[in-house]
Amino acid sequence: MTHPVGSQRLWHLGTPSPAVEEAATERVAGALLNSVVGGASASPRRRTRFHTLAVQEVRPLTDEAIEVTFAVPDELAGEFDYLAGQHVALRAELGGHEVRRSYSLCRPPAPGSVSVAIKRDRGGRFSTWAQSELHVGDRIDVMSPQGTFTSALAALDEAHVVGIAAGSGITPLMALAATVLARSESSRFTLVYTNRRATDVMFLDDLADLKDRYPARFAVHHVLTREQRSAPLLSGRIDEERLRGILDALVLPATVDEWFLCGPFDLVQLCRDTLADIGVESAHVRYELFTTGEPGQERPEAGRPIEVREDEPVRTIEFTLDGQSGSVDTPVSANESILNAALRVRPDVPFACAGGVCGTCRARLVDGSVTMTENYALEQDELDRGYVLTCQSHPTTDRVVVDYDV
Repeated sequence: MTHPVGSQRLWHLGTPSPAVEEAATERVAGALLNSVVGGASASPRRRTRFHTLAVQEVRPLTDEAIEVTFAVPDELAGEFDYLAGQHVALRAELGGHEVRRSYSLCRPPAPGSVSVAIKRDRGGRFSTWAQSELHVGDRIDVMSPQGTFTSALAALDEAHVVGIAAGSGITPLMALAATVLARSESSRFTLVYTNRRATDVMFLDDLADLKDRYPARFAVHHVLTREQRSAPLLSGRIDEERLRGILDALVLPATVDEWFLCGPFDLVQLCRDTLADIGVESAHVRYELFTTGEPGQERPEAGRPIEVREDEPVRTIEFTLDGQSGSVDTPVSANESILNAALRVRPDVPFACAGGVCGTCRARLVDGSVTMTENYALEQDELDRGYVLTCQSHPTTDRVVVDYDV
């Protein structure tokens, strides 16, 4: 049972905290969260696949957000093992078109179910549909979990972990906070969480419950940008001055072992730059971004139709997926991505965000060369080993060969 979302419960959570660059947050209001990590990966990547799961529960979080829990049958338990901080992609047929969106898992790992939070994105096809049309008993495709927005700490004893989130960026931090606090009696978790108003705060009661359960080890600081808090530090958007004030007064960076940042690009970059400036090593900072596209930007839900004329030069893309080889020609003039071309002949080519953020479409470049438009998902060691994001990779040689199975 959920409680009404309001300021009284918000004040109960303890010392409030600052506000974020939230214009960018609201631009992508609660749609896609995708993993990008600074530092060593905590878990190996695996080949992900979709499985059809039944909706077990739909729980309102705010007027614009819901938590959806899917039942995981025993025979698929191994496919849905996950680490706190990972995400899944959801796939549905809407209006005769396949639509995919990725959402972070919001509950600590437990057998039998997986849960995601979906916040309505202004003009978002999938999130709008989920709010009004997704009900208990419905069945949709859920991809096995992935992502490296996970803890790299070998042990949590005496660990102090800090999360900074904006809006629906709280989703993976809910799982991370609960996991960190439950796995050690001496660990601490500090959360700085910014929203526009008290009514926009997702998981308000769950955060209060964590505070009640771990009063000495869990601190949550709410920042509201459109409502005045009693502490000026916690009212207004986070700029560098406000962020430094929050760190000095509420977080104490010298005591922190690991940082998790989740929100729009501007906020995440501000936090990374500020932490680097005060001497925090990048290996201890992990981050996750919202999608980077502009409002209303079309997402490639499937292979964009491309006409190949006989009289124009083409480039050949060859790829291996699930042990099977495929090939497709793409006109040089189209400047088509490898993913879009491959989807025209293999609809099961893996992807989720198609924006260079989640890493689902990762493949190894075996032959030829490409240019990548964006890369928010691959770490330097992966780039050094020849991996590319096929949604962002455009061939620059007449023949390009990639392998999704490596």
